[in-house]
Amino acid sequence: MLLNAAYYMDFSPRYHHTAEMLQTEQQIIEAAKQNPEHFGPLYDKYYKQIFGYVYQRMEDKETAFDLTAQVFLKALTNIEKYEYKGVPFASWLYRIAHSEVMQLFRTKKNLKTVNADISDLRNICEEVEEEYMEQYKGILMTVIKELPEDDLQLVEMRFFEKRPFKEIAEILNITETNAKVKLYRILERVKKTLTKKSK
Repeated sequence: MLLNAAYYMDFSPRYHHTAEMLQTEQQIIEAAKQNPEHFGPLYDKYYKQIFGYVYQRMEDKETAFDLTAQVFLKALTNIEKYEYKGVPFASWLYRIAHSEVMQLFRTKKNLKTVNADISDLRNICEEVEEEYMEQYKGILMTVIKELPEDDLQLVEMRFFEKRPFKEIAEILNITETNAKVKLYRILERVKKTLTKKSK
């Protein structure tokens, strides 16, 4: 696994849609269910976001392109299974992308990259005194790198990508409450580990 703080892709998830936007999108989805040729607008709308999500997690750009194509192919071939849940179609695409990325890393762990802006995680360690902050940065990188894959994904989505809990829950196919509880427990473990390592 590579840990890269210098590179951080500009990521701005467009999760918030108006009711009108959601209704229009749902009409496109229903049309695509009837005729795959109508899938184009969904591809055009979300390709950049899904590619960003995939590429941010690996070193190989070509693999990211291939995996993103696979995500949209799976979405197209399984679109009849899609059920509207009051959130943008992107959440379903992210769930497929998350599954594909995790499957890839099971066989090719060397592709994994953690792209982090350390300032996004300062609030994890409010108890660390300012005079120790420089030392803390290096320790935090080590702690993040050692997180289990599922925990790392949650931290990435919440802190690095600024995703709301509702969207995280949708992507991971868990409840919003469960997502919050999981993250709280992860942060508690991180704080304990940092305290031990900084002594």
